[in-house]
Amino acid sequence: MAYTVGPKYLPHPQLTLLLTVVWLMLNNTITLGNILLGLILGLVIPIITRPYWQSKPVIRSRGRFLGYMFVVLWDIVVANVVVAYTILFKSNAKMKSGWVAVPLELTQPEAITILAGTITMTPGTVTAMLAADGHTLLIHYLDAPDPASVRDEIKSRYERRLLEIFE
Repeated sequence: MAYTVGPKYLPHPQLTLLLTVVWLMLNNTITLGNILLGLILGLVIPIITRPYWQSKPVIRSRGRFLGYMFVVLWDIVVANVVVAYTILFKSNAKMKSGWVAVPLELTQPEAITILAGTITMTPGTVTAMLAADGHTLLIHYLDAPDPASVRDEIKSRYERRLLEIFE
């Protein structure tokens, strides 16, 4: 049986709100028409996708999740500065970009998705692939002297926190 938070016409109220806000941000203007279209999308998309929502992920600590969000926002700001510096002042010959496989301890699909999204949102790194077995992420990094340091930072800074939040 599919999980629903609210009544049949509003199965995921938080998703409805999130979709509406994202729609307004994408349009970069707040008008009555954009608000109404955002609400329509926010209401219709959860209803259409309701059969695919099998279970609700369990967040063990909302406080830790909020803390994780602040860590990610801080890392995005810092990474923007580092990437800008790298692009402006480092020659291509001195940059050491590459690939690293990050073995995962996470098992919940939602937690893995958040980790992959976090890596991709942070400038200088992008998640390229999740292994078929679901236990390894393939990450491309723009500049790092040591691939192991990229892997270790992802595991200690993000995955450890997500383990505390979800598992």
